[in-house]
Amino acid sequence: MRNKRKAAQQRLAGALARAAPVRAADLARDLDISVPTLHRLLHECTEPVLAAGRARRTRYALRRPLRGDLSPIPIHAVDEAGQPHEVTVLSPIQPQGCWADFAGTDWPLNEESRDGWWAGLPYPLYDMRPQGYLGRQLAHRVQDTLAVSPNPAAWTDDDILWVLSRMGVDLPGNLIVGDAAYRRWQESRLNPPPVLDASEIGPMYAQAAEQAIALGLAGSSAAGEFPKFTALREAPKARTPHVIVKFSGADPSSAVRRWADLLIAEHLALETIRSLPGVESPPSQIRQFGGRTFLEVERFDRHGGFGRSPVVTLETANAELLGKPPGTWESLADAFCDARLLPAEQASAVHRIAWFGRLIANNDMHLGNLTFRPREGVLHLCPVYDMLPMAYAPLPGGELPRPAFDPPLPVPREQPSWLQACRAAQRFWESVANDERISAPFRLIAEDNAAELRRRAQLTAA
Repeated sequence: MRNKRKAAQQRLAGALARAAPVRAADLARDLDISVPTLHRLLHECTEPVLAAGRARRTRYALRRPLRGDLSPIPIHAVDEAGQPHEVTVLSPIQPQGCWADFAGTDWPLNEESRDGWWAGLPYPLYDMRPQGYLGRQLAHRVQDTLAVSPNPAAWTDDDILWVLSRMGVDLPGNLIVGDAAYRRWQESRLNPPPVLDASEIGPMYAQAAEQAIALGLAGSSAAGEFPKFTALREAPKARTPHVIVKFSGADPSSAVRRWADLLIAEHLALETIRSLPGVESPPSQIRQFGGRTFLEVERFDRHGGFGRSPVVTLETANAELLGKPPGTWESLADAFCDARLLPAEQASAVHRIAWFGRLIANNDMHLGNLTFRPREGVLHLCPVYDMLPMAYAPLPGGELPRPAFDPPLPVPREQPSWLQACRAAQRFWESVANDERISAPFRLIAEDNAAELRRRAQLTAA
């Protein structure tokens, strides 16, 4: 019996490393010992064993170091008043995944993650990963100091966690991962960057655009491919000084002119879409300086100077909470509603948003372009962003496409939402056609599209 116990003791760490997280009964069966004997071995074990869960739900795992460090990683949340609160700690485990307890927070959890066990990164962290235009810039800048690939798409979960824990100060949402990033955040509060006044905005935006193209912008990871940077600016009645700024090129080419048209069109779309019931959009403004057009959009995950709120994309929420194949915004919103994770009226609002997007020729409505705010275990729709007629974006060679405008018509059950969205889309195209900041060729396109929507609306409503 002693030899059997000793053999089990020698095999314990290996068994945990292969199968964690594992229940006591399953681990004891694997080691061919009783559960009481297993508990004694776990108590005596010198390896870094992690136990979590209540009663029969308790599971065991072997901690895994992150870049040689076994210390748990604290995760803080910054509330809307700008106050930090420690939410949980995160521990990587063998052979992969981690433990981090988000129970009792605003984040909806499925059965697998209720006790804090995650097969990869906890999904509340996933949309914080560097991605898109600025993500690639950040990766290029830290590749040597943090020993990661210059392509963030190639990063492992450990790479993402490592970068977040060192550089994650001004990322989407309200979470701050790790002590090093938290200290950087504290420093940013003690020595905040200057808030631009009206006279400084144009010159500083022009300078920031040049820097964003040449070097990237430290601490920011807003998703997307359009060149952009973040800034702090003063504005009358603004909810927050925090903005994301997209910008066009500065040369007089037709492709650059079209990109400028699309930035102005996005501003007009954001103004128009909030006329739809249950739909919000962030305040935005067009600024033109130094030959560039800038679209300034107020951040809806920021409040005042220092407050923050959590956010999660449809893509990440679906992967964690539904696990459905990628589908349309409407189908996934309905699935969240059926699962009681999204209020019914907000699922209906998603239908109107999706129709509006199609009717303004937005062919880039991927699952990362719709965002929710978790609140008391339920998702709530965030303001709409990245809503513009991308079907007219310049092609890689610089050509300007003129696709046939053939907006979809509704089946009978979709008609009420379609008609509301169609009227709004018609107003959008009319505003584009009448905006003198937009080039004459694109204004003509908008005039034709508005006429086509009027025709289709009359036929549908008849």
